[in-house]
Amino acid sequence: MQHTATHPLAGQTVTVAPAAALYGHADTTPFELRVEDWNDRVFGQPWEVMEGHPASLGYALRAALGHLPLDNEVVYGKDTFGCGHLVHTNEIQAGGQ
Repeated sequence: MQHTATHPLAGQTVTVAPAAALYGHADTTPFELRVEDWNDRVFGQPWEVMEGHPASLGYALRAALGHLPLDNEVVYGKDTFGCGHLVHTNEIQAGGQ
């Protein structure tokens, strides 16, 4: 499913509680992420078909390790270091800053 509307938290900073550690993060400690939009709106395709893209590869590994749903309810954003990540919407704890 391709999302047609912008994610409600796009452009905002949220707190993410990752189900499994993300690249550049040592553990699953909550961190801040600036949401850009739904992944499929940013890249024009679902994360599952983004061959060779570092964020999608990292998310695929985290999805397996963290038992995340294999759907397209995934947003793209950047952490405070400027690194891009994909996170599932159920990993978002709080947001709207």
